Amino acid sequence: MTNHARFHNQKLHSLVYATIVLEVDMRVGFWIFGCCLLVSPAQALDTKDILGTWRLATAQRTIVDTGEVVDSYGGPRPNGWINYDASGRVMVVVAYQGREKPAGAAPTDAERARLHRSFFAYAGTYTFDGKSITHAIDTSWNEAWTGTSQVRDVAYADGKLVYTTRPAPFSGDGKVSVVTLVWERPN
Repeated sequence: MTNHARFHNQKLHSLVYATIVLEVDMRVGFWIFGCCLLVSPAQALDTKDILGTWRLATAQRTIVDTGEVVDSYGGPRPNGWINYDASGRVMVVVAYQGREKPAGAAPTDAERARLHRSFFAYAGTYTFDGKSITHAIDTSWNEAWTGTSQVRDVAYADGKLVYTTRPAPFSGDGKVSVVTLVWERPN
């Protein structure tokens, strides 16, 4: 075989090989594309998915300046409830873990202040777009919150609502924090 014939033979083999590789690559690509079409995308939450009563399972916050993660409300298991109704109303009540009862039926001023610092509650309206929820507060245990809006990013994992706040000063110590609250359906 001459050098010229050998050269053309090698070119032919290279062309055939490239065609086979391209065909296999295209088949694999189309197969992967087809499989992607068969997999349904994760459905976004709808308002009906959040309606009803949820119990606070955990609440932690990340202090923005340091990255430190700490319990948000007195410990890993604060006692809290949130309720969404179909008319667009929300009610929230959270008591810090480990709250002490007053010594008598009428709390002293110091006991009253301690109880006030370890509890919050508010009510208002809400709007939900499937990714974030906004609570427009019209009544609150702390009048500084009344008339404000609180926005939480929302995720749904293992049957639980996971709320993440936007960075803001934490009511307990004023440190700018991001709070993550995990809500679950009561038993």
